[in-house]
Amino acid sequence: MKAILTCMTEIKIPFHDVDSMQITWHGNYLRYFEIARCDLLDKLDYNYCQMLESGYSWPIVDLHIKYVKPSLFDQKILVTASLVEWENRIRINYVITDANTGKRLTKGYTIQAAVDNDTQELCFVTPKIFQEKVLPLLER
Repeated sequence: MKAILTCMTEIKIPFHDVDSMQITWHGNYLRYFEIARCDLLDKLDYNYCQMLESGYSWPIVDLHIKYVKPSLFDQKILVTASLVEWENRIRINYVITDANTGKRLTKGYTIQAAVDNDTQELCFVTPKIFQEKVLPLLER
């Protein structure tokens, strides 16, 4: 899938994210995905606050993660988030690499679906406000 928009975020693995072997606890990778996703949505100019103001919530309805190599305490990683689907749902792909070597550590994706905050109904087509943010990117 071709990326519509990509954002790269650097994170230094903090001590509180690792276990006794100084390996990042597996659940923390989802937080790293979230940090990169927030940066991507800021770059799109439609972050979570703007979503809420526009009348929609975008819960994660599916996710997948594959651990390739561990990250360690004090290691700098790059989390690349790429928007690859948007018409009926948002799919963001992630790749986590070592910031120094470029070696892949983890990859995955999240899928979010729009929910109308007034009716609490799932939207089967991406709301117009999101379409207005993405369409200019497709014209590039």
